Amino acid sequence: MLPGIIIAVYEQPELWEWTLLWRVLLALLAGGFVASSNYVLNEVLDAPRDALHPVKKNRPVPSGQVNIKLAYGLWIALAILGLALSWSIGRAFFLSAAALWIMGCVYNIPPVRCKDKPYLDVLTESVNNPLRLLLGWYAAGMNVIPPVSLVAAYWMIGAFFMAVKRFAEYRRLDDPQLAVRYRSSFGHYNQERLLVSVTYYAVAFGLFFGIFLLRYRVELLLSIPFIAGFIGWYIHLGFLDDSPTQYPEKLYRQTGFMAYSALCVVVMLSLLYVDIPLIGEVFQPTIRTR
Repeated sequence: MLPGIIIAVYEQPELWEWTLLWRVLLALLAGGFVASSNYVLNEVLDAPRDALHPVKKNRPVPSGQVNIKLAYGLWIALAILGLALSWSIGRAFFLSAAALWIMGCVYNIPPVRCKDKPYLDVLTESVNNPLRLLLGWYAAGMNVIPPVSLVAAYWMIGAFFMAVKRFAEYRRLDDPQLAVRYRSSFGHYNQERLLVSVTYYAVAFGLFFGIFLLRYRVELLLSIPFIAGFIGWYIHLGFLDDSPTQYPEKLYRQTGFMAYSALCVVVMLSLLYVDIPLIGEVFQPTIRTR
């Protein structure tokens, strides 16, 4: 959500006021409740398959430590609370939060359960990325949609992260039959296909992000080498034994990677506010229509 907030305030600086802080905190709380509702559902419905995973089998639900009826109650309660708070923020924010919750159902609940379908599993999970971007955008007080190129880029970078996660999971299981029992989409995937999809999502992100940069902030082109390094490093992490890309919440233990990620953020934020006229002159279009 935070990039959506930052870009909105950059686009319309007048949005920055003290009341924005309260609005953003409320939005983060609402978004957290909706996302938590989705994660509860994911844990409950995935429990039988997670019990086959060498690490996930120790989680509270697959190990039998959770009352399933209470878990379903928590799923609904969190959704109601999150959507109620979302409505108090605004109609556009509420619709984005509702879409986020609905996509959690589409991803997890049979018979649709896109989670079990190759490529759709990645695309329907990663669509949460642009939906969270919209939550941040509308939480800041914007009343128009954000640039489509930015939304598409945010979707594709999310798909990239998810595809690397799938690749790391497949390598970790190291048994095609067990992999299929754990995740149905692994019946189609193999390491080669997953790496090809990782490449596709990374390239698609680059294309959409490049369009956004050229149209809205050409100075950000200087961040491309840093972003390329970030993507390459993340793919490297996917090859590690018991890769942390399987559990993104543990990436903070990769201190070098986290330091480099922070550097990328600093570079991009700086380029938002530092004007470099020469960049616009170098990259201005040379082919003109008659």
